[in-house]
Amino acid sequence: MRSFLFKKQFSFFLIFSIALNLVGAAQDTVRITDLGYQAGSRTNVEVYLKKALEICKLKSNVVLIFPQGRYDFWPQYCEEKLYYESNTDVIPLRTCPILILQQHHFIIDGSGADFIFHGRMQPFTIDSSTDITIKNVNIDWDIPMTAQAQVMEVNDNYIDVAINTKESPYIIENDKLVFVGEGWKSAWWDAMEFDKNTKLIVPQTGDNGCLGAGFENYKAVEIKYGLVRLNYPFKRKPAIGNYLVLRHSARDHAGIFIYNSKDILLDHVNVYQNAGLGILSQYSENLSFKSVQCVPNEKKNRFFCGHDDGLHFSNCKGKIEVDSCRFLALMDDPINVHGTSVQVVKRINSKKLLCKFMHEQSIGFEWARKGDSVGLLENEAMNTIGKAVVDSFHTIDPEYFEISFTGNIPDALEKGDALENLTWTPDVWIHNSFFGSNRARGILVTTPGKVVIEHNMFESSGSAILIAGDANGWFESGAVKNVLIRNNVFNDACLTSMYQFCEGIISIYPEIPKLDIKKPYHSNIRIENNIFHPYDYPVLYAKSTQGLFFNNNTLVRSTRFKPFHHRKSMITLEACSKVEIKGNHLSPDILGKNVQLVSTPVKELKLDKSQGIKVE
Repeated sequence: MRSFLFKKQFSFFLIFSIALNLVGAAQDTVRITDLGYQAGSRTNVEVYLKKALEICKLKSNVVLIFPQGRYDFWPQYCEEKLYYESNTDVIPLRTCPILILQQHHFIIDGSGADFIFHGRMQPFTIDSSTDITIKNVNIDWDIPMTAQAQVMEVNDNYIDVAINTKESPYIIENDKLVFVGEGWKSAWWDAMEFDKNTKLIVPQTGDNGCLGAGFENYKAVEIKYGLVRLNYPFKRKPAIGNYLVLRHSARDHAGIFIYNSKDILLDHVNVYQNAGLGILSQYSENLSFKSVQCVPNEKKNRFFCGHDDGLHFSNCKGKIEVDSCRFLALMDDPINVHGTSVQVVKRINSKKLLCKFMHEQSIGFEWARKGDSVGLLENEAMNTIGKAVVDSFHTIDPEYFEISFTGNIPDALEKGDALENLTWTPDVWIHNSFFGSNRARGILVTTPGKVVIEHNMFESSGSAILIAGDANGWFESGAVKNVLIRNNVFNDACLTSMYQFCEGIISIYPEIPKLDIKKPYHSNIRIENNIFHPYDYPVLYAKSTQGLFFNNNTLVRSTRFKPFHHRKSMITLEACSKVEIKGNHLSPDILGKNVQLVSTPVKELKLDKSQGIKVE
């Protein structure tokens, strides 16, 4: 009987204890409107937000709720902080209206609210924080950092364009079109042409192709406010009724900046506009993006989204997941995953090097931490000389740093060679997502971690997928070792314009000055069970890759667009080895049906010739 009562009492106290823990773990909530802010008032929410963040910092496991409505963020009272941000212009201070600093177990729930920003600022900054969720938020500007103009008249000597002056006010200054905003002005310098009906970038017009070379010599004359004549004998004429997306701004703030943080989730976030990269993650770990959209705001009849990339990952680690996301009309790549190569300037002693950040938009990083693994790269052939473990890292200035290792540096490493950080390299899973007609490519990925790209749809204006890597130009590192591209659909809009490195619908294009087939840069890339709708010849281009498999894919010819690409081979292999092409299904009218071998011995190719594919 005692035993029974003891068990009963123990069970009761166990249940009671669990209940107390659940109560203790329950989320606290803070509502921004309870602090006195009236949504839709268009007054500055910043003071109320700071108060809310202070309250939230005193709590554990807290949700900050913005009831549905409009919230305006003005630069007054915003934090200003120095951040060196990857692939972004260096400026003295970033304006950070929503700064989540050293916060843990924290959720911002926007309830579908519109967050409207004013001036050049970085809407969200997540710094040195863990377990952070941002959900149900729309990010936009009333006066965006990109403009658009509809083509009204075209002849041999000028183009007339109509501009929404409420959204994109402008002036004519020194015969040039200059857009003015809330505390800024910037001159137009680039254009993209979008078809008014399909909303695709017009084929063969990427990167100034819509106006032709020399267009920057135009002279602007105002016919009436909102209607501007651009006088110049443009080499190419855009179609009447189409829209020109006019790029005019600097790349100085990300839309969301995630730095030195871990376990971050963005869920149902719409980024309609930004002042640079869309969502930049840097030196962060375990990042999830679910139902994130970088798309034009259709309610405002916009053809453009964002100023540059959609999701940009620089020197991250752990796991990156992109699930059910959409990217459309960005002015650069929807997704870019890479590390940062640095150049060896001087060997200080047997264990210490002086190094330099080589790209002007990627400087000032805390590039390595004690215990990190670093790859030592010979510059010309991009061969790995060896590996080393970091003992110390010391910043000299934003461009230069000293790095010491636990062991001796190989004698083969010379001035001009490069280092890459192998610790800050993530696994990547991109699935169930849509990559629409964006200015450049679809996915750029350079990481030695496990990469799976599956169940996506691509309509990118350039290459759908680019696997790059270099220590010579962009200095974006990360030779791939394990990539699986499967069950995707590549529609015919892919590769309708030329941009850098776009040599096929899938382009494997590391920048290697001196190719050596015995020392491949990339390895183990599998492209399987995908559906391609090519209208042109190049489907796959690969350079310096060992272990490349193009199997069980279906290729169905499209005739919607006119072929133009300089490559006339379906597949091109340059300095590749251990390549297998088999089990693919090709429609009879596929262009080329050939494999071109460049510095690739035929013995390195295992080819199923049942579809009539020939080797050249």
